[in-house]
Amino acid sequence: MQIHCKYAGVKGFINLYEYALRYSYMITDKAKFKAKVLSFRAKHGLEATLDAFPVKRSTLFLWKKKLTDNQGKLEALNDKSKSPHRKRQRITSKRIEQFIVAQRTEHPGLGKDKLKPLLNDYCLKENIISVSESTIGRVIGDLKEKGLILSNAKVYLSGKTGRLIVRKPSKKRKKIRRKNYQPIKAGDLLQIDTIEKFINGVRRYIITAIDLKSDFAFAYGYSTASSLNAKDFFEKLTNIAPFEIARIQTDNGSEFEKYFREHLAQEKIIHFHNYPKCPKMNAYIERFNRTIQEEFINWQRELLFSSLERFNRKLIDWLLWYNTKRPHWSLGLKSPLQYLVDKLTPEKSNMLWTDTDY
Repeated sequence: MQIHCKYAGVKGFINLYEYALRYSYMITDKAKFKAKVLSFRAKHGLEATLDAFPVKRSTLFLWKKKLTDNQGKLEALNDKSKSPHRKRQRITSKRIEQFIVAQRTEHPGLGKDKLKPLLNDYCLKENIISVSESTIGRVIGDLKEKGLILSNAKVYLSGKTGRLIVRKPSKKRKKIRRKNYQPIKAGDLLQIDTIEKFINGVRRYIITAIDLKSDFAFAYGYSTASSLNAKDFFEKLTNIAPFEIARIQTDNGSEFEKYFREHLAQEKIIHFHNYPKCPKMNAYIERFNRTIQEEFINWQRELLFSSLERFNRKLIDWLLWYNTKRPHWSLGLKSPLQYLVDKLTPEKSNMLWTDTDY
């Protein structure tokens, strides 16, 4: 059987299946199992598949149709959400809402746990059914969104205008953790960090990055650790990296927020964050930070603080040597570039030959 998809012309669904598994991150284990069954059917036939796997004939045709309709993308085999299209809406008595609004207006710090016994007494007097403590919390949230009760806010006095500035607490953004993810090829995951140097009241920052599979590294010095500089660093890294970057991992530093985060979202790059106070989660970049300090930065400290431009030019020369000449124990005493070249297929290696016709 021949699968017609974006890899049209590639015969053998098993090879296509293995290729897709390596380069697709958002594929569930169930989807992988379905793809394995379909590849088995393509090689051994329908009857052998029905004997080997606990699936029905109609199920196999359904999986195949999903692949065909989605141009062979294995993400189509992921289980869809089973939540109902129409969800039940919470209905709360208006009198209960009015009671909560009145209590929170008079006592703004009153929480759902303390509101519960007061509401029980009120409902008993009014002969209405009370609600649970968790429902009270959800009602408070709804009333905040409607603006019927005040949200917690900090008030600041502006030194310039003398006016009071009200700042509402921002919602905490959910950060993605790496957990047990392991990269398969170069570019799958890079770790990024910042080295801070301080001498005679002057600070300098060197942002560093390393690829976990190939040890390919990059660094650049800045006078401030801002998210705009971190964005500039990542753009430079993207331009010189000999692979496409799919995921990065950083700590929770402010330089990896705002402009940096917005740029990653625009480029559709997954951003893993470390858990707070867990530098061991960034072990690769921490080890590279030690190497670059011992072998370069500590020997160029005066240049780092006197001329950042000349420091960066020397740093680029050192990085060229680090990535193309310096042997690495983790790579079998090969340089990162040699390791990457050795991993290329013959077809891709031929693409690296220089054109000498001109």
